[in-house]
Amino acid sequence: MGSASREALNAAKASLSGRLGKSAGSELLSAAAQIGGSPALLGALADASAAPAAKTGVVERLFGGVSAGARAVLTAAVEQKWSNAGELVDGIEELGLRALAVTTDGLADELLSAAGVIDGNHELELSLGSKLGDAAAKTKLVERVFSGKLSDEATGVVTHLVAHPRGRRVSAALRESARIAADQGGDELATVTVAAPLNPAQQQKLAELLAQGAGRPVRVTTVVDPALVGGVRIQIGDDVIDGSVRSRIDDLRLQLAG
Repeated sequence: MGSASREALNAAKASLSGRLGKSAGSELLSAAAQIGGSPALLGALADASAAPAAKTGVVERLFGGVSAGARAVLTAAVEQKWSNAGELVDGIEELGLRALAVTTDGLADELLSAAGVIDGNHELELSLGSKLGDAAAKTKLVERVFSGKLSDEATGVVTHLVAHPRGRRVSAALRESARIAADQGGDELATVTVAAPLNPAQQQKLAELLAQGAGRPVRVTTVVDPALVGGVRIQIGDDVIDGSVRSRIDDLRLQLAG
């Protein structure tokens, strides 16, 4: 996100401290999809030159039927100045995920579980990520795969991301959503890519070491990528620590090419 969008998002997050109903998060995700799918509406709400009151009026007219908590968060978002229109949609979506995390225990873990299921089934990943696939058919597939395995709230997030990928891979979007949910709960989420699976003791030790640097608890989720050859690649938010053999080989190739 651009600096203006980061400031806008931080300002809008304050509205999450208000009274949020159980439906607020899902309502905000739906609002993000509706706004993102309407160029005219998005243009009106993202117009930095428009008066905040005018944009608030649009929210009241079009989203008057949502809960008071969701409407307050949405109003707080559109009153800010964002770097670009796309980041307004990203911001509303993130606020929706944070609202869900406030009202849904264990949301981050559920989203990570869903990402693991999709990563482990190539056919499922292709079906959910196909640009040619029908959104309704994908939604039915999500319900069939995750019914009884995830909460309604987590299933709703998966469905939202599948129906509105905006250029993102489903499993990657789920992991980012899990990071946001964990952050809302006061935890950091580290995605650790390794050539071979870590055992529980190794995973716990790594979490403890990362927590020392982060200054707060760290949840570790692992992704196995044999192409790494060896070593480990750790991503925490926007920070990447790459100590993989593949990375060192790539660096060596660049040096030799130069």
